[in-house]
Amino acid sequence: MNKTLHDYLLTRPDLVHFIRYNPEWYRFLSRDPNKIAEIEIEAKRFYGKTFSQKLEKVNQNVQMVGMLLQFVEMMKD
Repeated sequence: MNKTLHDYLLTRPDLVHFIRYNPEWYRFLSRDPNKIAEIEIEAKRFYGKTFSQKLEKVNQNVQMVGMLLQFVEMMKD
């Protein structure tokens, strides 16, 4: 792995953690350091930080609040 890529990874502990769980990325990055953009995309999916994953999480929270409100309304009666 080249020095600049190694230095970059030291500033991104989330990527280092992702690479440790997915060691095939060591090989990919050693052969082609330009794949760092791909690893960042995969790490976002791994950590649930994509827009669609965040939207899904918000949707689940809204549904849960709705169910809790229905439960509270049922308990009042």
